[in-house]
Order: sequence, then structure tokens, then C-alpha cells
Amino acid sequence: MSQYGLPLRICCAAGFIAAGLFLPSISNAQGTTPAGNPSDNPLARSDSIRASEEIEESHLRQTLGDPKEEAAYQAFHKTKDQDAAKKIKLGNAFLIKYPSDRYSEAVYEELAQAYYNSRDLPSFYTYSDKALSLFPDDVHLLALSGWVIPRAFTPDEPDADKKLDKAESQEKHALDLVSKMQKPASITDEQFAQFKAGESAVAHSGLGVVYFRREEYDKSAKELEAALASEANPDQTDLMVLGVDLENLSRFKEAADAFNRCAQIPGGVQDRCNEYAAEAAKRLTEAKK
Repeated sequence: MSQYGLPLRICCAAGFIAAGLFLPSISNAQGTTPAGNPSDNPLARSDSIRASEEIEESHLRQTLGDPKEEAAYQAFHKTKDQDAAKKIKLGNAFLIKYPSDRYSEAVYEELAQAYYNSRDLPSFYTYSDKALSLFPDDVHLLALSGWVIPRAFTPDEPDADKKLDKAESQEKHALDLVSKMQKPASITDEQFAQFKAGESAVAHSGLGVVYFRREEYDKSAKELEAALASEANPDQTDLMVLGVDLENLSRFKEAADAFNRCAQIPGGVQDRCNEYAAEAAKRLTEAKK
């Protein structure tokens, strides 16, 4: 048994997740492709990303300003995520020259993502915290920050519990804002629905991992099931953590199903999920005897 009273295999699963899964590239919403380089995107529901960009660009087009400012923003915005170093340089230059610009919120969002794609967590936290101090109701940054914190979490870091509390608060605030959002006239009902669904999925995913870190497996499972409910391309990490939750709740059949779904997705834990699925099926058989 582990120090927390958990079966050693389950405790090791949590350690494996902490060490190997929680530094994928990220974008505006949830989905899955294999992790490994900045072009891979385990938060990449493309419909939601397009909806988010269309909402932002439609709003900005209505209030066109200084052509030089516009050109500087477009040079930054159109730099591909794969070229994180260039994007970071252009973004910081923009914020120095236009610190209180109408584009600032969008630049902070993309800069935070660029730092995360570069595996620079200290800078990610610096920019996301700065942005949220300026724009406390930015749904995307709230959901994103609350998603990152529990995945990059280690229990022996300073103020570890406070960091989980922060992530929980951010995700709950994001979900509250999504529930109250009014559709901009410039986008379609479908685009708006995709945007809300994508950000909600990220927030539920973040909450699920927060509760998993606290060993609140029932609450974690409920949040991850909500995150995965409408996912055609589910997140591999969410499925693995959900399987661990369900096994700790002695829901062995459902745990095996979650591990099997995880094992069907190419990625860093595919083999591990195959092993866990077999073990959960074995536990189910034993429980029936």
C-alpha cells in the first residue's frame, strides 16, 4: 500500500501521469493527438478553435485602429504556434509598444500558450496571471490556467494545496461565465455553441484533475465524464485518469472501458492503458466470484 492508503499500482499511475503526460502542447479546447512536439495538440478541438478565432477577429474588425498597430498584431497573430520563439518575441514587442491596446487580451492569450508550448511553465504562469489581473473574466485564460496547474502539479512544491485551490476557482469561474455568455451578433449559433462546449470541456477536465490530485475520486470522475461526454476525439490523459478514478471507486467495468478507450489512442500512455484495462477486467472477474 502507498502512503495514502492506495494500491501501489494506482499510486504509481498517478506518478506516471505527473511525470509524463502533463506537458502537451495546448490550444483553445479539448481533443487529442499524440503529444511530443508543439504541432501535436491534446487540446485541439478544431471547431472550437475556429469559433474562438472567429469571435475574436469579428469583434476586432468592428473597431479598426492604427494601421501600424494592426500590422504588428497581425504579424504576431499569424506566426505559427510551431515557431514559438518568434511568436514570443513579436508578442512581447507588441505589449511593450501597445501596453493597453484593444488587442492586448488576445496577445496575452496567445503568448501564454506560446510559452506553454515551449515548455516554459514559469513564463506561462507569469503571463497568464498578468493577463487575468487585467482581464479577470477571460474565459479562455481561466480555463487554460486551471487546466495546466493540476497537470504540472507536484505535491511537494511550495503552496501546493493553494495552487489546486486556485485552479479549482479558475475553472468554476470559467464555467459560470460560459453559462452566462451572450452570443455576439457577428457569429452563428453553431460557432457560439462550439466555443462554449470547447471551453466548458477544458474547464471540466481541469476540475477533474484537481479532484484527482486531492484523491476525491467520485468528484473527479463526474468532472471528467462531463469533459468527455461530447468528445469525438477524447483526451488520452482524461481517459486514463478517469479509469484510475473508477477503479478506486470499485467500478471495474467502467474503469476497463475507460482504459480501453485510452489504449485506442496513439500516445505516451497507450501501452500503460492496455495493461490497466486488463487488470481492471481481472478485478471485475474477481469481484463477481
